Amino acid sequence: MTLMVCLARVTTGIACLALAATACTSTVAGTASPAPASAGTANADVFAGLNACVVLDQLVQGEGFSPGENKSRRNECGATKPGVSTYGLALDPVQGLREFTETNDSVVRTSVNGRDALQAPIRLGGCAIVVEVGEHARAMVQVALATGPRDPQACVDAHALAEKLEPLLPKPQ
Repeated sequence: MTLMVCLARVTTGIACLALAATACTSTVAGTASPAPASAGTANADVFAGLNACVVLDQLVQGEGFSPGENKSRRNECGATKPGVSTYGLALDPVQGLREFTETNDSVVRTSVNGRDALQAPIRLGGCAIVVEVGEHARAMVQVALATGPRDPQACVDAHALAEKLEPLLPKPQ
């Protein structure tokens, strides 16, 4: 092999390595943004960036409720109005309406601002409204009243809370 051909191959190889290295480290000016939902994985958290306690506090602001308190590792929150009621909010990126139907008795289909929803009594008293956010995502509000475990006003209040919540939720995927 001649010296000229050998130098050409080495030069070409070095140029390719340099190009490959710079292609992986180049930056583009601007603001990063998440990929569109259709480009993401099926397991993407549609509630990423939404904190249940922050949302619940916003929904009950000025109504005499204690600040929302997260009582688990999940995105769930509860707020209490002493002597009157307890409100809860759970943002579940994994389970949809089907799973709620499978684990609850006396489920009634309803609608919240045009979205599919379900209503069911809470085992220990009160009412839950589950709003569809996707096939495998839901938002659930719960209301328990101090007036008693079977007070029908709990479902009225839960539906009203769900109606206030719905515009803040991601659109169904």
